[in-house]
Amino acid sequence: MSVAVFGLHIESSFMPDLSRLFSMLHDRDEDIYIYKPFYESIKDRCSEMPDIKGQFTFGYELPESVRFLFSIGGDGTLLKSILSLKNKSIPVIGINTGRLGFLSAISRQDMDEAVQLLLKNEYEIEERSVLRFEDGIDLFGDFNYALNEITVTKMDSSSMIEIHTYLNDEYLTTYWADGLIISTPTGSTAYSLSVGGPILPPNSNSFVITPIAPHNLTMRPLVVPDDNRISLRVEGRGQQFLCSLDSRSQAMNFPGELVVSKAGFSVKTLKLPGHGFFSTLRNKLMWGTDRRN
Repeated sequence: MSVAVFGLHIESSFMPDLSRLFSMLHDRDEDIYIYKPFYESIKDRCSEMPDIKGQFTFGYELPESVRFLFSIGGDGTLLKSILSLKNKSIPVIGINTGRLGFLSAISRQDMDEAVQLLLKNEYEIEERSVLRFEDGIDLFGDFNYALNEITVTKMDSSSMIEIHTYLNDEYLTTYWADGLIISTPTGSTAYSLSVGGPILPPNSNSFVITPIAPHNLTMRPLVVPDDNRISLRVEGRGQQFLCSLDSRSQAMNFPGELVVSKAGFSVKTLKLPGHGFFSTLRNKLMWGTDRRN
């Protein structure tokens, strides 16, 4: 059996922690697959690299023998790591080298304990729902999925766009706004939250539809069951608008028609004892923190 390590760019200050991670895995005689661009960026900076046995690199295709994937970085890094996971059943766990990190919930201070628990199989697997994007022109190629959100936004700084929205072919409303976010429960603590959307636990079986700067004060975020098929027709005065799947974006011509639905697979994340969703919220958002206490 083996483990995999995915990363993009990390600062030199995290190199001792990364070396310690490789050392712990090496001590357990684990074969280690490393994302090739990440390997190239750290091979001359990480002291433990020459001592790793069974070292392999991978692109965007993980071997079936991998037990789980370490994502080293922030939430953006973990979102990009699902391009390697695709629809495989390999679970992922994020080690946070950044600031906030809802998905990458393991801090560098907790890394040693977390790795020991993982290697002893003391964890639970959480299923994270995924969004599927359909547009009829394969705008995003063969991986048209998003773990956090699918967003349509205007491309210029002037005119709003019109987003005619249907749920299971039933007309919902037309949003006159800068854009619209459709998020999973995982994505409810990301872009949607920053524009006033609600927070959903990962197992909510719902999506959130959140307008961005709507030109109507009665427009509010809406939570809908995740078995809804959400159809959008996007119109505007310009030539194009922007479609985003997590961190990937493509321009689409007006008028544009697209459909968002729940994917036929989920992304598996690892949950360690003492690192539940609500404890993460308390720690990351400082719920209940009051200088008077």
